[in-house]
Amino acid sequence: MNDRIDLGLREAVASTPLPEGAVIQEIGVTGMTCAHCVRSVTEEISEIAGVQGVSVDLRVGDVSRVTIASETPLDAALVRDAVEEAGYALAADPS
Repeated sequence: MNDRIDLGLREAVASTPLPEGAVIQEIGVTGMTCAHCVRSVTEEISEIAGVQGVSVDLRVGDVSRVTIASETPLDAALVRDAVEEAGYALAADPS
């Protein structure tokens, strides 16, 4: 019997609009596998003062790309802390 079970894991993009004229920063995040992961990271990063938008390119089994739009450049430690609070880790390289 070769029944297949669809676990619903898909490559996905979830985002809030990135405003024009904003400072754009891109980070890589490891360990994200689903829409809940995307939502958790997006919510935590969105709580950083000055963040105007967050876009996540989910790459299951790889490094997901997170693009952050803000009024001014964000402190890397604040971004790292937000990602870790969501339960994930920054990757060495977002590619």
